[in-house]
Amino acid sequence: MKIGIYGGNVRRGQPLTSLVDEVAEREEQGFASYWTPQVGTFDALTMLALAGRATSRIELGTAVVPSYPRHPSALAQQAATVNALCGGRLVLGVGPSHAPGIEALGLAYDRPALHMREYVSVLKALGDAGRVDFQGRMYSVRTGFACPDAQPFQVVVSALAPLMLKAAGEVADGTVTWMVGKNTIAERTAPAIAQAASGAGRAAPRVIVGLPVCVHDDKAQATARAVQIFQGYGQLPNYRRQLDAEGLNQAGEIAVVGDEDDVTGQLQAYLDAGATEVIASIYPAGDDSRGSFARTTALLRELANQP
Repeated sequence: MKIGIYGGNVRRGQPLTSLVDEVAEREEQGFASYWTPQVGTFDALTMLALAGRATSRIELGTAVVPSYPRHPSALAQQAATVNALCGGRLVLGVGPSHAPGIEALGLAYDRPALHMREYVSVLKALGDAGRVDFQGRMYSVRTGFACPDAQPFQVVVSALAPLMLKAAGEVADGTVTWMVGKNTIAERTAPAIAQAASGAGRAAPRVIVGLPVCVHDDKAQATARAVQIFQGYGQLPNYRRQLDAEGLNQAGEIAVVGDEDDVTGQLQAYLDAGATEVIASIYPAGDDSRGSFARTTALLRELANQP
């Protein structure tokens, strides 16, 4: 199985640099990738640049950097710099984020699908060639840069709705999801993005599926803990639609839980549904948090290192 880690959490009492050590540890454990979100803590790309200097093989991704607060030219130049420092291992995940957060910045959350299509078109041109001459309805950009050791980097989009999936297939390298169930992956996500990419003459897209994962013998307890941790996601309309499509009431109910056999089977079901890889957000359940976290990590490590 191609399995990555969706991390980026600084443990209580630990310095920010502990995340660099964590990424190096995940590489040593054999995971394919390490992903971190751009949220209200540290700058994700800066952290990945540091992690890139401490590692040599593991893929490094953002899931995701919100697009509206950052001009695509500025983000492209930053990503090109990080990618050069990582030796070409960066995957830039971008997305429109959510209306409440963007509007709180004094920005309009306007036509997100068109915005994302044009935004990624500029990003890809600058990432591939270091220059762009793009005239669209939302962006008009004619610029360039010359980052030393620059090389193309992949761009994936947090595509959920049909128009966003179409854009991700036609102008990006794939999608990275969160709070999306296997039925939706099989029936909507994977077919829609594959059709869009094929129609545009692009390579088969990546379908990177982010999931909360907990190996635990008491599935009800592990699910209840997930409901507690991830409850806020169910209040965001973009995620609420995905949960409703799966018939789930609480966001945490999407978590992959159970013993080793249960979790292995559920992860394989996502791959069978069309996911090209899974990135696991490990969370603990029960009284022994460290033991729970270690048990989940051990299984994922075993699966990640299978031929």
